[in-house]
Amino acid sequence: MRVAVVGQGYVGATLAQAAALAGHEVIGIDRDATLVGELNQGISHVPGVDGLSGLIASGKYRVTPEFSAISDVEIVVIAVPTPLGNDRKPDLSFLKSAVSDITKYVKPGTLVINESTSFPGTLRELIAKVIGTSALFAAAPERVDPGNTTWNTKNTPRLIGGLSKEATDRALNFYRSFCDDVREVSSPEVAEAAKLFENTFRQVNIALVNEFAQVASALGISTFETLNAAASKPFGFMPFTPSAGVGGHCIPVDPSYLSYAADRVGVETKFINLANQVNLAMPEYLAARIVQLLGGSLKGKTIQIAGIAYKSDLSDTRESPALALMKVLRSEGADVTWCDDHVQSWNGEASQAIKPVNIGIIVTAHSGVDYGPWKNEHTMVIDVSTASNTGWPKFL
Repeated sequence: MRVAVVGQGYVGATLAQAAALAGHEVIGIDRDATLVGELNQGISHVPGVDGLSGLIASGKYRVTPEFSAISDVEIVVIAVPTPLGNDRKPDLSFLKSAVSDITKYVKPGTLVINESTSFPGTLRELIAKVIGTSALFAAAPERVDPGNTTWNTKNTPRLIGGLSKEATDRALNFYRSFCDDVREVSSPEVAEAAKLFENTFRQVNIALVNEFAQVASALGISTFETLNAAASKPFGFMPFTPSAGVGGHCIPVDPSYLSYAADRVGVETKFINLANQVNLAMPEYLAARIVQLLGGSLKGKTIQIAGIAYKSDLSDTRESPALALMKVLRSEGADVTWCDDHVQSWNGEASQAIKPVNIGIIVTAHSGVDYGPWKNEHTMVIDVSTASNTGWPKFL
């Protein structure tokens, strides 16, 4: 089949490659000219997306900024960002813009699939109403976990919910050509809500363990020893790890989309809202503990943060708690630098190699980082990462 994938970020590029490898003729569409050029040269920006040069050479995959390519395909997949705005409410501007451009070129009978995460009703109320009833519509929310070497597009179960039986059946057939486990649900709204609840579950439990870390600290007991002890129970317990907060494009974002959907129908989401507050407040809590540790002031202190990406061995800084922690520490008068070979530059600043400082803070533990200067100078190191092999005791 001829398929257009609108959006060539983590989700879109991963899907495009999987579909092309399955034998489909795939056209990636993205407005970022630099990204388009790199992908057409076989240069991937997504971990785990390999072999692009071969796909491009074979003609199975190409990338363009032109939405007019949609006029010659059978399936259009929408995979654009759906972030939060400054008010932490859903920002659907990318999705609305994509839908507007798709509408200009989509032909009758084309199957339009939405992979972009959004609140229940998005496919029905926003996408289908704008594009019109001459097309077919299904929701297949993405489940990409960047950097995960165990779970990928092929072996991660997919959920499909269509607005009609024909749309559902065609979407099922498409995804089954490159996914091992594709499951039908009764409506797009169920698929959309399931994606939001998956990550809301994680957000709430991370907030719970972050709150417990604060309780354990006040009680003078080890958070991690207690968690390991609790995890010895073989049933009814699922371990989560405390951290500086949550980052990325899913866990900090999806619960707010679910909360927004609930608010639209007059339901208050107390757990979700509180979980958001707890995790967003972790950088402030950590900074306060560090201030206390240094006798009540950070003025004139040198601090270096190791890892400002939200996840190990990735370059993605979206919603990274390290950035929030850096801002708080600087507001307290500290001289803060950072080291992250995966990010290299951020907000006009450059990564600096690990160096002797008053305090080193490991927020995201990337592989292969040389902490030697900290060890050699007996630097005070605060490890708030979720990694278990940094060599320093956990601070939380």
